[in-house]
Parts: sequence; C-alpha cells; structure tokens
Amino acid sequence: MTYIELLNKREFVLLDCISGSQAYNLSLPGSDVDKKGIFILPKKELFGFNFTEQVSSEKNDEVYFEIKRFLELLTKNNPNILELLNTPRQYVLFKHPLMDLIDGNDFLSKLCFETFAGYAQTQIKKARGLNKKINKPMEGRRKSPLDFCYVVHKNGSITLNEWLKEHSYSQQDCGLAKLEHFRDVYLLYHPGTDQNVQLKGIISGSEADDVQVSPILKSMEPVATINFNKDGYSTYCREFKEYREWEAKRNQARYEGTLSHGKSYDAKNMMQTFRLLNMAEEIALHQKVIVHREDRDFLLKIRAGEFDFDDLMNMVEEKMTRIKDLYEKSTLPEKPDVKKSENLLIEIREQFYQSH
Repeated sequence: MTYIELLNKREFVLLDCISGSQAYNLSLPGSDVDKKGIFILPKKELFGFNFTEQVSSEKNDEVYFEIKRFLELLTKNNPNILELLNTPRQYVLFKHPLMDLIDGNDFLSKLCFETFAGYAQTQIKKARGLNKKINKPMEGRRKSPLDFCYVVHKNGSITLNEWLKEHSYSQQDCGLAKLEHFRDVYLLYHPGTDQNVQLKGIISGSEADDVQVSPILKSMEPVATINFNKDGYSTYCREFKEYREWEAKRNQARYEGTLSHGKSYDAKNMMQTFRLLNMAEEIALHQKVIVHREDRDFLLKIRAGEFDFDDLMNMVEEKMTRIKDLYEKSTLPEKPDVKKSENLLIEIREQFYQSH
C-alpha cells in the first residue's frame, strides 16, 4: 500500500482528520493544512510480504497509520496518536464505525509524562540549538588545526599563527616532532638558512584535520614548543558540520521570522513546547486529551516572540516540576493495557474483513 494507492482505495480508510495548527486552534493566515489518519491493509497485503506500517504524502503533511501501527503507538502514549483520537469533531472528515471501539482515554497512563513532556524537551533542545546558532554564527571558512595550536612563549603562550607571523615563518617550511610523555605537545623545527633541510610542514594542506610530524636531523635544535588542542578542534569540527547542515536544511521563512522578532530562538518550537506541557498537565489533572487549545492567546504570544528566552526557560522549569508532582500523585495506571489493544486489533480486523 502506498499513499497514492490509499487515495484511490478510500474504503480502507478508518479515520481521516485535519490535524496540526488547525485542530489545535493555533492556525494563522497562511498556515498549512495537515492531515492524519488511520487505514487498514487489504487482507492480501496483511498476509503477504508487503506489510505497510504507514504512508505519507511527498511533503509529509498527510500521514496515515495502519491500524496495527496505530494501536502499537497508542500503547506507548504517543502524543500524535492520542491527539488524532481526540481530534475536535469539526475536523474529523471521516470516521469508520469500527473506530468507535477505541476510546483513547482508556489508554492514558503515567507514561504520558515521559511522552508529552519528553517531546516538549526535544522542542526545547531545538530552540536552544537555534538560540546558540543565531547568537554564535560560524564563519564560512572552516578553521585549520593551526588555529588550535599554541606556542609556549615567555611565562605563557601565544597562538601559533601569531608566532609564525612574528618570526616571518611559513608553516610549510616548519616541521614537528612529538615530545615524549606529553599529550599533543610537539617540538617545532625550522631549517633557518640551511637550504638542504626539507621539512614536511605543520599540516599537510588546507584540508588537513591534524598536525603531522617530520623526520628531524639529530643536529637540529627546536625553535619552539607547541601544543595542539586536538579535543577543542574535534569539538569545533563537529559543531561546524552541524551548523552547515542546519544552515542548508533550515526553514528559511521560520528562520527569518525568528530574526524578525529579535529573540534569537525558534518561537514556533517554544510554542509547541508549552502546548505539549499544558496538555501533559491536563492529562494528569483531568485524565483526557484536550486538542483544541483554549490557551491560544498565550501560545500565540510565545510564537510572536513576546517573551525572552531565559524567561521561557524559567517557566518551563517551574512547569516541569509541577507536572512531575501531578503525575506522582495521579491515579492513572503506570502503563496502558497492551492486551486490550491487541484484542481491539483482532476484533477490528475480523469485523472489517468479514464485510470486505
């Protein structure tokens, strides 16, 4: 079963809903219309090799879960699945009578603290990451190992690049030898006026990711001692790669929106964080999932960048403490009843296939 095939075989759709910002009551002019739903595989595909867990449109704005996958995720208290089951009636486009067998509230458990609040933490991590990327942009050229080398100088140290400039030396004319018993410390050599001495250079070229050693004549004396901060360079390279990947993949409209409100964090991520935390709190208090957000004004203020990042982080910390306490005192079961979910799956398949 593919997404296109499902569009042409609507008899296998069990639930079809408008989801996302529309269902949350958080849409704005220009907001996308997302859809989620549930389908059941034709019997031939169920018994064959080509079992399909879910299908989606090319843009991933329409996602449909096979009934088995749906019920598996339900027993894990997946937020998307619980929200789908509790879609406000006006956004339910189609609902098969068999879906009345499933009451999502029967599967609510203390696991919701981990799933809703845990997903919220993921959104916070994204927002923090963007905060760091905006406030500490990385220059276009990747730094060289030379930028992480330091020369012992007088009672302290100076950068290798400074030292080379001060002595009018080129790194290509120099050579290194490891200093025994010292991690990432090297003796630095320069041939001076001796044209017969050929050293390999401190690094092999512009693409080098480490320093290199040269064969050193016993008659040569070192002109300096250097340390290569290899750990610092490795961390920098990882962050540089992540930054470039983020730069290439970022949603430009959202990025420009972030810059426009001047708070240096992804306001949409932070809005979703508080939506998830508020929903987690409501589940603990009322034992139901409330998709339509009555806290729309507050959430949209976050999206508009009306709060400072640090203030939001303080609010998150206070809310997490409160929610954790609510779940510890809650009468919700520790985990959903997996056997009940399995029995529902069997009953739905039996009834559906009897009529198809």
